[in-house]
Amino acid sequence: MAHDLISGGGLRHDAFDLTRPARQAAPLVFVSAHSGRDYSAEFLAAARLDATALRRSEDAFVEEIFEAAPRLGAPLLAARFPRAWCDANREAWELDPGMFDEPLPAWVNSASPRVGAGLGTIARVVANGEAIYRRRLSFQEAELRVRLSWEPFHAALSALVAETRERFGVCLLVDCHSMPSGVTPAGEAPDFVLGDAHGAACAPRATRALEALLQARGRRVQRNDPYAGGYITRHYGRPREGVHAIQIEMARGLYMDERSIERAPGFADFQGEMAALVEALIGLDWPALLKGK
Repeated sequence: MAHDLISGGGLRHDAFDLTRPARQAAPLVFVSAHSGRDYSAEFLAAARLDATALRRSEDAFVEEIFEAAPRLGAPLLAARFPRAWCDANREAWELDPGMFDEPLPAWVNSASPRVGAGLGTIARVVANGEAIYRRRLSFQEAELRVRLSWEPFHAALSALVAETRERFGVCLLVDCHSMPSGVTPAGEAPDFVLGDAHGAACAPRATRALEALLQARGRRVQRNDPYAGGYITRHYGRPREGVHAIQIEMARGLYMDERSIERAPGFADFQGEMAALVEALIGLDWPALLKGK
């Protein structure tokens, strides 16, 4: 895979962009697994949907919203490949047998709820339920996507987490995502949903700290409903080992036109608000928060 160095000692790889700070100031790592938008001609030719329809599965612009993190002292890892091509927030081998033209290996996880919903590692549908492909795929196609996209992305993320924990004694992984506006059926919809796997992936004090910073900015915040955290949060969040993970979902209407998938006029203001949030997070005493109850 092609790769080269970028500012701050970071790395640009075919599968991801890793931007590092000149000096890491806190045990925080930011990751965006669903904002990639490198749609290959091969993928677009195989899809029955146009590029705009495929992009509805993206967490569009999330890596831009948190782009200040490296400047402020925390690394940012962002997938370059689109979620509809290969989903880095799934296990490596959550595959739907109905999508393939041959039997899958017995070790493939074909029974997960994500697979049942059409949203496995190789998605069958986009976010609104429309089928992606004109034809069935070969297992070799899926294997190449996992080997060339999923595995390098997670190798980089695992290394960042391990490096941060070794340096600071603890690590907080902030798993950045976006959600459709109005995800709850009744009452005021939240601006943010924080997912910590109901306390299993992150120290409650740390979740409360992030919640308080958002609420101080006048934002409506919910915890674990309807998003309690996906594969990244649950896999990497191991508080007993000093690694905590929290998923942050942002309502897309805060910063983008959800229909056209374009930045809203207030995008720069929201980006600035999130930069201030990152700065406040970096300033907290994370070793104390992450070792607390």
